[in-house]
This record gives sequence, C-alpha cells and structure tokens, in this order.
Amino acid sequence: MADGSSETKSSNQMWGGRFASGPDAIMEEINASIGFDKKLYAQDIRGSIAHATMLAHQGIISAEDKDKIVHGLDTILSEIDSGAFEFSRRLEDIHMNIEARLAALIGPAAGRLHTARSRNDQVALDFRLWVKEELQKTEKALTGLIAAFLDRAEEHAETVMPGFTHLQTAQPVTFGHHCMAYVEMFGRDRARVRHAIEHMDESPIGAAALAGTGFPIDRHMTAKALGFREPTRNSIDTVSDRDFALEFLSIAAIAATHLSRLAEEIVIWSTPQFGFIRLSDAFSTGSSIMPQKKNPDAAELVRAKTGRVNGSLVALLTVMKGLPLAYSKDMQEDKEQVFDAAESLELAIAAMTGMIRDVTIRADRMKAAAGSGYSTATDLADWLVREAGLPFRDAHHVTGRVVALAEQKGCDLAELPLAELQAINSAITDKVYGVLTVEASVASRTSFGGTAPSEVRKQIAWWRARN
Repeated sequence: MADGSSETKSSNQMWGGRFASGPDAIMEEINASIGFDKKLYAQDIRGSIAHATMLAHQGIISAEDKDKIVHGLDTILSEIDSGAFEFSRRLEDIHMNIEARLAALIGPAAGRLHTARSRNDQVALDFRLWVKEELQKTEKALTGLIAAFLDRAEEHAETVMPGFTHLQTAQPVTFGHHCMAYVEMFGRDRARVRHAIEHMDESPIGAAALAGTGFPIDRHMTAKALGFREPTRNSIDTVSDRDFALEFLSIAAIAATHLSRLAEEIVIWSTPQFGFIRLSDAFSTGSSIMPQKKNPDAAELVRAKTGRVNGSLVALLTVMKGLPLAYSKDMQEDKEQVFDAAESLELAIAAMTGMIRDVTIRADRMKAAAGSGYSTATDLADWLVREAGLPFRDAHHVTGRVVALAEQKGCDLAELPLAELQAINSAITDKVYGVLTVEASVASRTSFGGTAPSEVRKQIAWWRARN
C-alpha cells in the first residue's frame, strides 16, 4: 500500500504540483474552454432555437419537443443574463453547459436538439454570429469617430498649421485638411469592416461534423432565421474556416495602427515644445511629484493597445497555418485572441473619439509654427516657374539660394529685401511677396484633395453625405 501511494505521489509531482489528480486534471485544464467561450451564450442559444425550429418544420422532431426546447432555452438565457446560471468546467464548453441545463429543465426532449448538427458547426455558427455583431459595433464606432473629425475639420478649415514630412516642416496646410486625412484613414477601416460582413454573411449550421447530414434539413431556413445571406457551400470548409476571425483581426490591426499614429501625434502636439493642442482633464493625468505636468495617458494607452491587437492577429495566423482539413482542437485557441482584440479596439476608438471632441486647438501656436523652416519655399519655386518662366529645376536651384540667404540673415523668406532677391535672380519682382505668406500658400493649393480651405470644405461635404 505504501509503495502504491509513493508511486502515485511521484507521478503527480512529475505532472506538476498544481494538478492534484495527475494527467486527468491536466487534460481537464487544457481542454476546457468555458472560461472564455461562455461569452458566446446568447449566440449559442439563438442558433439552437433556429435549429430546433427548422427541425420541427422539416418533421425531424415533433412540434411539442420543439416548444419544450425553445422554452427551456429561453429560460436558460434568462438565467445567464441574471447571473443565476452556474457554469461548470467539467462540462468543457458553452455548448455542453447549456445542453446539460436544458436536459435538467425539460428532460429527454433536450436530447433531440443535437439532431443533424455537431459541435463543429455549432461553434462555427456561434463564433461567426459573435464576430458579425462585433463588426457591426465597430462600424458604428468608426462612424462616430469620423463624425468627430468632420466637426473639427469644418471648425478649422482655415486654421493654418505646418505640414510635415520626416517630422520636419514641409509646407503649410490647414488643420482641417489634416483632420480630413484621418477621415480618409478611418473611412477605409469602415469600408473594410463592411466588406468583411459581406464576406462572412453565410450560415455554417447544418454542415455537421464535416460531411453534412442525411437528415432532410433546410439550411436556407436557418440561414434566413439567423440573419445570414445564405448557407455556406462546402461542409468541410465550413467547419475548418476561421477566415472571418482572421479578417476581423487584420481589420482591427490596421485600424489600431491608424489609431496609434493619431495617438502619437496627440502625444507630440500636446508637449510644451509643440503646444498645438491642450487635452481635456478627462483624457489626461497629472504627475505624482511634478505638479506642472499633464500627461497624455489616454493617447499613450491607445498607442500601446496596438501591440496587443497585432499580437492577436499573429497568434491566430500561427494557430491556423498548419492545420489539415477539417476541424482540429487547435481552433479552440481562436476566441480569446478575437475577444481581447475586440475589447481593445472598442475601447481605443471610444477614447480617441472623446479626445478629438474634447481637445482644445491652439491655432496661434499652429500658425506660428506653420511659417517656420521656410515652409513657403516651394511656393517661391512655383512662382518662378509660373511668373518668370524658369524650368522647375532652375527654379528649385534659385529657391535653394534664397533659403540659404534667409538662413544666413536669420529671417523669414518674406522678410528678405527685394534687391537681395533680385541679386539672386533678376526676374523676381515685388509680386513674389504675395505667395510667401502661409495663408497665401494654403489658399493656392486648390487641386482636388488639396489643402485650400475651399477644397477642404468640398471634401467635408462629400463625407457628410456618406457618413
């Protein structure tokens, strides 16, 4: 007896001290998914109701059993919503937890619910429904963020600021034009969301384990009941497909990257060195020891969450990359990545929408910076081409000499005397001063999609008609 006890103790130690029952406990720990897939309870119940209704309609189960099943599932939904439902790890996942409770509530009729389906197509349905609903929420959130930018763009269509390349002052633009750049970015994100909803709008239920079923089911009926365009067309692909989850994560990663770029600009612009914006107290914090500081914590956290979202995409791509058709248990690792990314993206969009609506724009600081770094040099070169007839490369060379002179004298281009400009190129006249101000520069950029206030307002109107 002592020998046996010693052997058992040694075995348990080999498997690890956390698992009191050796291999069985480890298997339960690694196999159970109820800790996270309970998030799918509403989708699971909705799918089961549609499936039971179809089975009764097709004469596969009786109408009486269908009514019992539907009533039982409604009861379970209420129990979970109220917090009264007890989830069991022993029952592995959300499907078995609900099925066991249904059996306790209505008896043998519960066993008929799983006719003509498998947990393989059941989980594919639940997860697809959840992702579709999350995409619809993301679409709405992005629409709100775009609206916030449109409001700020309209308010600041004429507010001059420096435009940057390489984070160096390049040419004057308007803050409204800069805002509209983010409208375009988040507009593309929203378009990707809409395309993803269209791609995934097919119902998996009825594919069963991988080969379909011999029961006379009506998959078009369940697809319509669940709000899908149509059923999937290949049962093997149906249960092994997680493209919809990967597409959600890729969309989330791109959107999070856009949010991170915006967050980076907010962090930079809110520094005393730039001073372009002032964040509201709602989206910033103070320092524990430096009372003068106002930290852009919300923007920094949005920037950081991009790493989590990107990690989720890479994780699921790695899970899926070597799986043979059809279903493999590896695919249980899909949900936590999507759930976490969805939560991070939802929070980041909400935070950024709030920041954009609340931020104070310091137009005076933007305007002062807009003329720095000889930002109207390109306007001088363009003027030399238009008015003096110089080839652009010659005009570029002349402008370079003018900039060098201004640097030497420590003044702006518009402050250089006409005589000194004419000493560099005799074709320059006093009319050149009309293009050397930042206001004149931005007003002249009237090409389609340009920074001129008139053009910015056209783009705002176009987007408002479509938002």
